[in-house]
Amino acid sequence: MFNLIKERRTQGYRTIDFPKSLPVLPDRFRGLPVIDSSKCPDGCQACVDACPTDAITVNGEMKIDLGRCLFCTDCQEACPEGAINYSTEHRLAVRNRDDLNFNGKSPLQLAKAIDEKSRCIFGRSLQLRQVSAAGCNACEADINVLGTVIFDLGRFGIYLVASPRHADGLIVTGAVSQNMKLALKKAYDAIPAPKFVIAVGACAISGGPFAGHEEQNNGCDSIVPVDMYIPGCPPHPLTILDGILRLLGRIDESK
Repeated sequence: MFNLIKERRTQGYRTIDFPKSLPVLPDRFRGLPVIDSSKCPDGCQACVDACPTDAITVNGEMKIDLGRCLFCTDCQEACPEGAINYSTEHRLAVRNRDDLNFNGKSPLQLAKAIDEKSRCIFGRSLQLRQVSAAGCNACEADINVLGTVIFDLGRFGIYLVASPRHADGLIVTGAVSQNMKLALKKAYDAIPAPKFVIAVGACAISGGPFAGHEEQNNGCDSIVPVDMYIPGCPPHPLTILDGILRLLGRIDESK
């Protein structure tokens, strides 16, 4: 016991102070793309051809569907003029699916908080049931990481629970295979109203690399209504945490 106490004192306080201050992420972190359509040569389709999920369109101006994007940087490497780069901006969560169609000219419309009545109910205590609907375990792992001492999700009154009947909402990962379609619907129906759904990762938003395959459903919003989309493959734990706190009105929307 004394050795444990000594070790705890040696390690000190490990929990980050987010959201009081913004995190400093390494240069290799791949966050919000930086797009400069003026650098695109006429008729060039190099980035479009390189994208494994058809997330990029070039029709007068370049757009990236962040809901389909895997943040793999294949487009950046293929572009001969450097029209696409990836920044270290971790704030990516939005409320509307259309807001993920990003052209780089207008700021990304970050998630706005739920209504005041809902914030009174969930603002200080939120229980989420995580449903892995045929995920690869990458998004699931980054959600689980939020429970560690570094992020300490519980300090915000937010917890992952074992039963949808004990939950206030769902946090969904995976492309929703046909085998998981009914399970997801039953989990949603078991949550008492009012409730909400958070789609985490490219698979849960659009089907990701499996989009269009007959054995999956191109994300979860065709099965259950989605209140927030958090893109990435997988999203960084801070991206997920930022989105949840914005949904609850715990982060100033101007930041």
